[in-house]
Amino acid sequence: MPTRRDQTAPAENTVIIGLNACVITVTAETPQVLVVRRDGAAKAPATDALPFGPFEPVHHRTLEIGLRNLVQAQTRVLLGYVEQLYTFGDRGRHVLEPGEGPRVVSVGYLALTRVAADGAASGRWRSVYDFFPWEDWRLARPAMIDAMIRPRLEAWAQGGDNDARWDRACLCFGFDGLHWDEEKVLERYELIYEAGLALETRRDGRALPPSAPAAQDQARFGEAMQFDHRRILATGMGRLRAKLKYRPVVFEVMDAAFTLLDLQRTVEAISGIRLHKQNFRRLVETSGLVERTGKRTDKAGGRPAEQFRFRREVLRERPAPGVKVPLQRSGRN
Repeated sequence: MPTRRDQTAPAENTVIIGLNACVITVTAETPQVLVVRRDGAAKAPATDALPFGPFEPVHHRTLEIGLRNLVQAQTRVLLGYVEQLYTFGDRGRHVLEPGEGPRVVSVGYLALTRVAADGAASGRWRSVYDFFPWEDWRLARPAMIDAMIRPRLEAWAQGGDNDARWDRACLCFGFDGLHWDEEKVLERYELIYEAGLALETRRDGRALPPSAPAAQDQARFGEAMQFDHRRILATGMGRLRAKLKYRPVVFEVMDAAFTLLDLQRTVEAISGIRLHKQNFRRLVETSGLVERTGKRTDKAGGRPAEQFRFRREVLRERPAPGVKVPLQRSGRN
């Protein structure tokens, strides 16, 4: 039985459950994220956001049903594969100024779809690399890492626990001969944010280190998103890159029939690294992930290429039927 004190609890103690969708597809060899345009907070310009909205327990039997409904309502995109990512509830993540209302705790989801056509006017597709330009290594190590990011992180490391900060930077960005781990998307973004390089750091009113760039230079470190949505997107991309290796999720964004080159380019688009062509084909064919359709296509020009389809029986045959990324990498083949 609620007490009178419970019934009159102040609004600032109220929590609203929100839903956020990180919807990914691949088109034209580019990982695309579904965004909506929302007005910013007071004195802030409109920015891209992930589809989001409140969970309505009266209308939504489950959180996932609520997510699918709100994405379809906002963008007309029907979701395929969906999995829960994380619950985002840090103070200040959604309400940017004191006294604006209750705390919003959002349940983030990763969703995959084959559809990349624009839906409603409020929904559109953007390249993931517009928000994380340092993550695309397919042609070469991005020049901005050594020209822009490293000097700023070196200066930031000098302003605190030098060794710990620099060790963290090296682990995230592969400095000083360390290996680049494509899965550390979130860790790299959080480092960029903490070092004052992200536009969101200044917008959120966080204390900026002396090494932080001027506001006009922060835009060079990727486009900002509303609230903490770039952090949610980083979480989703890191999860997706990791999951490629032990679950066949890549086929959720593939057409029913595809060539092995189509499959390789899709894996490369998501992982951000170029793969060795022959090693990749050998791995895919011997793993039982695909089977021949008996058809060929000449859509890429030149000699017709053999078409394949996902072999669903592999889900019953192996516990972790993912697309392992070959250790040997190369330039474009």
